Amino acid sequence: MMLRMVMLTLFGLLLGLNAAQAQQQPSRPPVSQCQAIAQNIPGVTFASFKTSDVQLAQTTAKEEVKIQYIGHSTYTIESPGGVIIATDYNGVYRPPVTPTVVTMNNAHSTHYTLHPDPAIHYALHGWSDVPGEKAEHKLQVGDVYIRNVTSDIRDRWGGGGLLQKDGNSIFIFEVAGLCIGHLGHLHYELTETQYAQIGRLDVLMVPVDGGLTMGSDSMSRIVKRLRSALILPMHQPSALEQFLSTFGAQFKIAYASDTIIRVSMKNLPRQPQILVPKGM
Repeated sequence: MMLRMVMLTLFGLLLGLNAAQAQQQPSRPPVSQCQAIAQNIPGVTFASFKTSDVQLAQTTAKEEVKIQYIGHSTYTIESPGGVIIATDYNGVYRPPVTPTVVTMNNAHSTHYTLHPDPAIHYALHGWSDVPGEKAEHKLQVGDVYIRNVTSDIRDRWGGGGLLQKDGNSIFIFEVAGLCIGHLGHLHYELTETQYAQIGRLDVLMVPVDGGLTMGSDSMSRIVKRLRSALILPMHQPSALEQFLSTFGAQFKIAYASDTIIRVSMKNLPRQPQILVPKGM
């Protein structure tokens, strides 16, 4: 009887220990399905994962994502699960519905605010407030996985002044099988490492302004290299025609007939398409 009681006690302790360990061990983070791994730069191969080993960031490719241009560099992205994201949120160009997540870049005051609406659950800075560090985001919000790739910027007034390391973030939103990228306030052409970190982008939001970020020729080279199925311009409407003129017949140019752009894996253009949103 005594031996049995001792064994039951030890068994109970082991069960308690295993339960405590299970509580301490965080669930595995989602893995990007869009990211390329730079194994032999400039040669880049896409990552391959076993679904039994990881939590997939994109749960379905059958549903559509709603995208709306709000103004300047602010787009809203609404996931099938109802997560609403506002890009380069500055508090001036406000979406009709309070977003769940906002992203920001501090190159100019029109791309961020230090006083976002308190009802916003996540305000993601594209820069780090800690000298020498860079912002790093890997966040699952509902059915959206959000990550970033940093890039350098000039001083916030857009001139040829001081360099700010990692002052801009290219935010990437993985949802419904889609890889959606927002270049933010991009000032320099991307490196091979950055292209590898970005990976595949099905939808690309690109600033056009003739030189406040980058000249049209330089920006168009990035667009051609990424070769996204759907390219959505933003930032400065006055530079739009100059930007469009840098593309040849390989890129189709169209103008949105509705304020809401509905995107899914099924309806992505087969030929790269620059779609000018209403209001741009």
